[in-house]
Amino acid sequence: MNLNRFSILGLLILASMVGTAMWAKTYPLTSEPGAPAASGQIDVGKDKNGNVEVTIRTEHLAKPGMLTPPATAYVVWFQEQSSDPANQGKLMVAKSLKSEFKTATQFRNFDVFITAEGDPMTKIPSGQVVLRAKVQM
Repeated sequence: MNLNRFSILGLLILASMVGTAMWAKTYPLTSEPGAPAASGQIDVGKDKNGNVEVTIRTEHLAKPGMLTPPATAYVVWFQEQSSDPANQGKLMVAKSLKSEFKTATQFRNFDVFITAEGDPMTKIPSGQVVLRAKVQM
């Protein structure tokens, strides 16, 4: 009897892992002319509440103050079709010129872009776009 319980529990855990893996997708970030060396990817999956978990990783992204014109921060934006872009937060670049940004959203199909901004709290993108991708769940 105990063996059957462990077998069923194991199958349930495996099914849960496979179900999560089936929803996981990776999208490459495309660099724009202002940051040609920058690269990155977006990993998306669903959480237990049905939200989309988003992890953005970048490499070779210059410190925002080194850009022309200089900026104070990189800002991550999500934009659904026919909607205004939404500021998701500030992307911090490490000394290694790498970064990681995690968030969750209810959006399923949306554009992601990263801009260099003078104010990380801005409500509208006004700076230079450095990386972009399209997410389709």
